[in-house]
Amino acid sequence: MAKQTGIIKLKGTIGDISFYKSADGHLARSKGGVDKNRIANDPAFQRTRENGSEFGRAGKGGKVIRNAIRVLLQNAKDKRVVSRLTKILVAVTKTDAVNERGLRTIEDGDMNTLLGFEFNINGKLGATLFTPYATAYDRAAGNVDLDIAAFAPTVRIAAPNGTTHFKVVMGAAELDFVNEASVFESTETAILPYNGADTAPIDLTVALTANSVLPVLQVVGIEFYQEVNGQMYPLKNGSFNALSVARVDTV
Repeated sequence: MAKQTGIIKLKGTIGDISFYKSADGHLARSKGGVDKNRIANDPAFQRTRENGSEFGRAGKGGKVIRNAIRVLLQNAKDKRVVSRLTKILVAVTKTDAVNERGLRTIEDGDMNTLLGFEFNINGKLGATLFTPYATAYDRAAGNVDLDIAAFAPTVRIAAPNGTTHFKVVMGAAELDFVNEASVFESTETAILPYNGADTAPIDLTVALTANSVLPVLQVVGIEFYQEVNGQMYPLKNGSFNALSVARVDTV
């Protein structure tokens, strides 16, 4: 792989060289590799097919999660969240001790591997919120809770420069990886002033399906704002907003 330089950037294929744009800039690489029919049928590539199958399953699982939490994710994500999420879901798949290699699934793996996953590497919740919080999930009732004791924002939140206000968000999703579907609910605080005065205790609750048999993922985040002439604007287009996996619950 090589990086394109100069004023004119190419896209497409010339001879055996492919030119394309990625998150790393304008790149070029040579064409090649093993014929896809051989990979699909040659016994020598059995392991390749197994890995490909599980990678594809992880990719689809990542899409299920992203689609489920889209309402919150659109305000707190980085350019590499798709590849980063797929990578960790591949790791989850590899912990599946039930199914054969090549048939391993996310839901049969250790989904707790996802705990602490940051959807925005530029605004990590773990490096932003420094006050304890508690999460809870009552599978029988379907209730998902977030509780935060009163705290002083300027002491407990490492906000980016220019912040005048913030809000805490929380969401939870039932994830049906087999059918590539989900159920999602979210809630949030009011937009609160970023100052040294203690907030009121924060208690957020959403209700999912009672007695669900699906894996449930809870996310917690913070969104930052700047007040200008009485109007609230997402600070720097939300580039430093945080969203993290705070709880995973499986049957």
